[in-house]
Amino acid sequence: MTRYIKRHTLQTRITHGTLAVSCILLAISGLFVFVPPLTALVPPQVTLAMRMAHRVLGIVFILTPLISGLLAPKGAVHFFKNYFEKWDKDDIVWMKRFIPYMLAPKKIHMPDQHEIKSGQRIADGAMILGVVAMAISGALLLAGATFAELGAGLMMAVRLVHDIAFLWLIVFGIAHIYLGAGIFQPYRGTVRLMFGDGKISESDALYHWGHWAREEIDKAENVFDDGKGAVK
Repeated sequence: MTRYIKRHTLQTRITHGTLAVSCILLAISGLFVFVPPLTALVPPQVTLAMRMAHRVLGIVFILTPLISGLLAPKGAVHFFKNYFEKWDKDDIVWMKRFIPYMLAPKKIHMPDQHEIKSGQRIADGAMILGVVAMAISGALLLAGATFAELGAGLMMAVRLVHDIAFLWLIVFGIAHIYLGAGIFQPYRGTVRLMFGDGKISESDALYHWGHWAREEIDKAENVFDDGKGAVK
């Protein structure tokens, strides 16, 4: 009988999915906003539609985490607390072995990790910084293009920040997708954590997040038999 541990709530999965989809669509529509040669290849109506879509998607991108945080403030605090947890010896060793592990996962033994891996704290932290920079600069660009007079110099600086944040997110986003989507062999099946039922098998949880998994097993609140009933 397979046992599972519930790792992500429905709200977390909806928030992540909305951000992921809107981010991808923002990248596509943004090309028609910030790359003039591309706009010359399509009819003006397409460019206008992409510009409008980019603004709407930008609002969704900004409001989604804010609304989610307001609906579950304890969850938001827990989320950020995980990223600022003090590193222990296992965290340091995990980072030192990460590159060899990527090249030869069957030969490298990785130490146990807490709810958020040390490498994940760095990569996701970088993505969060990029998202914040993208959101703030995007909001300023939208304001400057609609109802506020920000000045040509400030708009140019904000646009530069927006472009840099975009490239930043592309780099770390690809790495995030590569690992999170389960493309890398030891992570196969983990895509269901955010785009499935939010559960992970007990064995996989112990392999990837040993410290966290044992805490969850001891509490037994989020442990299920075959994904059906909670273990008492």
